[in-house]
Amino acid sequence: MDRALWISKTGLESQQTRMAVISNNLANVSTTGFKRGRGIFQDLIYQNIRQPGGQTSEDTNLPSGLMLGSGVRTVATEKIFAQGNFIQTENAYDVAVSGRGFLQIQMPGGEIGYTRDGSFRANDQGQLVTASGYIVQPGISVPPNAQSISISSDGTVSAVIAGTVAQNQIGNIQLSDFINPSGLQPVGDNLFIETVASGAPQTGTPGLGGLGALIQGSLESSNVNVVEELVNMIEAQRSYEMNSKAVSAVDGMLRNLNQTL
Repeated sequence: MDRALWISKTGLESQQTRMAVISNNLANVSTTGFKRGRGIFQDLIYQNIRQPGGQTSEDTNLPSGLMLGSGVRTVATEKIFAQGNFIQTENAYDVAVSGRGFLQIQMPGGEIGYTRDGSFRANDQGQLVTASGYIVQPGISVPPNAQSISISSDGTVSAVIAGTVAQNQIGNIQLSDFINPSGLQPVGDNLFIETVASGAPQTGTPGLGGLGALIQGSLESSNVNVVEELVNMIEAQRSYEMNSKAVSAVDGMLRNLNQTL
């Protein structure tokens, strides 16, 4: 009976974790560049009471064994880096990544963060920054007398200066890719940081070497599918209820046993 209670408890905990992941996905359905997460679960160690294939007599063997499980545990959560839809903003500083790769951002501590959120703007010094004021890397400074800004698919940033008609190149936006993007650590502000699991960043020109191209005047929306998440939420809720009923059933069995004896 204690085993059944413990197994049901692990089931309740795993469904709570799953619900937390689903809730975070739904909360960020409108977050630019957000990548949905999912929980990964594994069954716990088994108590091997009778070994499959064990001998039952001199000439016969067990066709199956007797092994009792210990429940379930959450082993990981991972991000799904599927492409989101593109939203046209007509803002010259906005860029979306079509394909693989991450934009590079300098975080306050000097560490480089990586993002799919290309909602940029110029700060009071003309530097290209994120909505939180973090500087885009490599650094790009927009001249104060710039009439228009152009960002090509390969990341070349050009500006038309007042009094001229020719475009002058003022910088380049580069992308970084990772062998295992799911190994990146999300830290908030739509940013990820490198980890041992992600591998070292491979930096290059957008559109080359397998990296995605840039689209000016657009942003990548969240890749959360609301209908799918609602179905997952109902499934998690039902699983939680079933585990709760298992706890109630075991409690009733123990109560009946105490009253009988």
